[in-house]
Amino acid sequence: MLVLFETAAGFAIFKLLDEKKLQKVDNLFQDFTSTAKASNVVQLQEFQKFADSAVALEAGVALNEGKICKPLKKILKKVYSEEVQEQLLVWDAKLGNTIKDKMGVQCVSNNNVAELMRCIKSQVEGLIPGLQSKDLAAMSLGLGHNLARYKLKFSPDKVDTMVVQAISLLDDIDKELNNYTMRTREWYGWHFPELGKILTDNTAYIRTVLKMGTREKAAASDFSEILSEELEEKVKEGAEVSMGTEISEEDIANIKCLCEQVLELTEYREQLYTYLKNRMVAIAPNVTILVGELVGARLIAHAGSLINLAKHPASTIQILGAEKALFRALKTRHATPKYGLLYHATLVSQTSTKNKGKMSRMLAAKAALACRYDALGEETTTDMGIENRSKLASRISMLEEGHSFRISGRGKSLAKFSKYQGVQEVQQYHAAADTTLPSSSKRKFDDDFEEEPAKMIKVEDETQEAAQDSTGTEKKKKKKKKIKQEEDEEASAEQQVEVKEEPEASAMDVDQSEKKKKKKKKKKEAENAE
Repeated sequence: MLVLFETAAGFAIFKLLDEKKLQKVDNLFQDFTSTAKASNVVQLQEFQKFADSAVALEAGVALNEGKICKPLKKILKKVYSEEVQEQLLVWDAKLGNTIKDKMGVQCVSNNNVAELMRCIKSQVEGLIPGLQSKDLAAMSLGLGHNLARYKLKFSPDKVDTMVVQAISLLDDIDKELNNYTMRTREWYGWHFPELGKILTDNTAYIRTVLKMGTREKAAASDFSEILSEELEEKVKEGAEVSMGTEISEEDIANIKCLCEQVLELTEYREQLYTYLKNRMVAIAPNVTILVGELVGARLIAHAGSLINLAKHPASTIQILGAEKALFRALKTRHATPKYGLLYHATLVSQTSTKNKGKMSRMLAAKAALACRYDALGEETTTDMGIENRSKLASRISMLEEGHSFRISGRGKSLAKFSKYQGVQEVQQYHAAADTTLPSSSKRKFDDDFEEEPAKMIKVEDETQEAAQDSTGTEKKKKKKKKIKQEEDEEASAEQQVEVKEEPEASAMDVDQSEKKKKKKKKKKEAENAE
């Protein structure tokens, strides 16, 4: 039986002289107390040394993955010929299966083989000629470092630990800047309280105090590099009529020292932000495009690393940063939060309040894909992030305008909307549209009545008349002719009667007028007589 033994210097194949030793391994270590005793159990048959550290790294990676590398394949072909068909003792069972499949060599891997490997490892310097313990230790250390770097896929540009530390330091600097600025305003406010109301910008306030000193020097100071002309005039006017207390030179020296520290922190904060921005573009370019540098860095810091963030589903990324609110809602059986750190992303902050939940859910889904692409992709480009951001922007416009991608199933939602908004129109009954009988005279419609129903009625009447038989139409024509003849005869008779009655009416009128005249004369004569 042959034994495959891997070292940092190369591959060695030993021949097991006594196969019975493998069956009883409880006292096997006693046979390896010295090199002389070990040579009676195993004997070196072939040794394949690595050419350099790169070959050693390649062989180590292949062994970890259970694959056959070139040096191992070369030594196995050299040892195993067509006649030799001995079993091969291997430490890793996965590697043994690969050797059996590709080279047809019967491999054995069990606890007894592992114990034999430990015994050989204790005396490997003596069993392999030309191999010293110092050289083997140095090779083992170098190969261990190389394997660790390869497993971690070490790259200076891909270290997300720097991002975690940078964003934490940036938050701490912001807190310290706020505390220092408020302390400066309160401290200097005892001397010049009006300056705090005139200058709202903290940086401008600090620089003005640092350049001016006491308020008596405001008139002789030039603030053109710091303030505009209007603010400069207001500062000088306020310094003349200020109601603050007087302070000594020692006090103003300490205030200026504090102002210098605030300015140094501000400059360092800007430098740290540019560093964080460049690092985020190198580590996670697609996440940076979707959510921004600060939000992306906070997500990575909250998850621990970019790999851990890539393992999270979209629903977890959506609520990262709102764990307390989530568990409080679950405990009290209230509505769970819709967003956490993603609330500060530009895409979510641009949307209206009613659509922020939808936008955060869609952004979390795209951010989860971008994290996996940045963390696990071999060649990362920004095409995915740009494309997803454009899709989300178009979706925002659709939501804000009230459009929906659904074609069917929106009846209930539209009914609810009209129920609360009162969009339904009140329909009135038009009495003028009741009659459907055709008439020669023009109808008198109301002002509110529209012409469209009348047109519809005419069309319906015409269709009904066209559907009747030809015999019915001829009878109607005859009846109309008879009615017209009768009307003409009655009209001619009435004219003759009027002509006869006219002279009689004129004679009656004359008699009545004469009677009225006689009555009037009698009344006048009676009045005269009285």
